[in-house]
Amino acid sequence: MRTIRQLLAGEDEIQLAVRLALLALLVYWTFVLVRPFVPIIAWSVVLAVALYPLFNWLSGALGQRPKLAATLITLVNLGIVIGPATWLGLGAVDGLQSFASQLAAGTLLVPSPPAGVKGWPVIGEQLYAFWDQASTNLRTLLRELAPHLKPVAGTMLSFAGSAGLGTIKFLVAVALAGFLFPAAPRLVEGSRRFLSRVVAERSQDFLALAGATIRSVAQGVIGIAVAQGLVIGIILKFADLPRAGLLAFAVMMLGILQIGSAVIVIPVVIWLWFTKSFAMALLFTLLLLPASLADNVLKPIVMGRGLTTPALVIFIGVIGGTLAHGIVGLFIGPIILAVAWELLTAWVRDDAAKTEPPATEVAAKS
Repeated sequence: MRTIRQLLAGEDEIQLAVRLALLALLVYWTFVLVRPFVPIIAWSVVLAVALYPLFNWLSGALGQRPKLAATLITLVNLGIVIGPATWLGLGAVDGLQSFASQLAAGTLLVPSPPAGVKGWPVIGEQLYAFWDQASTNLRTLLRELAPHLKPVAGTMLSFAGSAGLGTIKFLVAVALAGFLFPAAPRLVEGSRRFLSRVVAERSQDFLALAGATIRSVAQGVIGIAVAQGLVIGIILKFADLPRAGLLAFAVMMLGILQIGSAVIVIPVVIWLWFTKSFAMALLFTLLLLPASLADNVLKPIVMGRGLTTPALVIFIGVIGGTLAHGIVGLFIGPIILAVAWELLTAWVRDDAAKTEPPATEVAAKS
């Protein structure tokens, strides 16, 4: 009798092992099939969460017509991606390819100082000599380092080459986000039920925290950086600045990394005063300076109490997202990592609060 029971128990264990193996195979196969679409799905969810307040307001303003509101928002987003974003993106790709080719060949040139620098009082001649020497020495140094810089140039070229595919992914994500707007309440409820299986006590709080973090980073960091890059890029285009698209892309990157656009705008303003007439230089300076400082005003308004995620987490998200998913990862990387950081921090704080004894108990013991 004991042997029969052992055999039955053994058969149950074998069946359980086979079921688990089949389930693991199904999960793995599903992941392999879905993995190419993960960046698109993630970006569409981010867009839907970030723009849902606007969708909700617009739907009410249109007489509770959610489909019409979703269509209008989607068309505006598609117009932004197809219009100015693609225009500046192509300029950034051309500039990046040219820069990478010159870097690999060791032919990258730094412009010589304008002759007008010599006429500056006190520091004119010294500055002109230093600038000219730095320009000459840098050319020589780049020729010597050209073989070592080829891997860096190759990475830059591959990143530029993925821009076309990245644009298609953006368009698909924007279109998919339009379908997510009307279904948002059902999706939120489904997410809450899923979280209740993982963190039953705090599912609602964690879901609200995740949504607030996505909106904070998407609107206050990514959105403002993209808008600032577009505005400054358009100004640089009209100023006929070489590689304006690449400089606009650099402004956007610095904005996402929380560094600021002054690193780009200040040298550009100096270059304008050297190469343009007084009236044109003054005009573009008056346009560039407010555009470069706008993020300092807009971020506190858009983000409310501010972003609690450390800048290092945003930086790692930008670099890691770009390496993992190309140009789309540049935007979704910091958002996903910020959400993970905020949820982990809230989880740790919650566990710490549970383990700490009540204040009345501590007072009684003392």
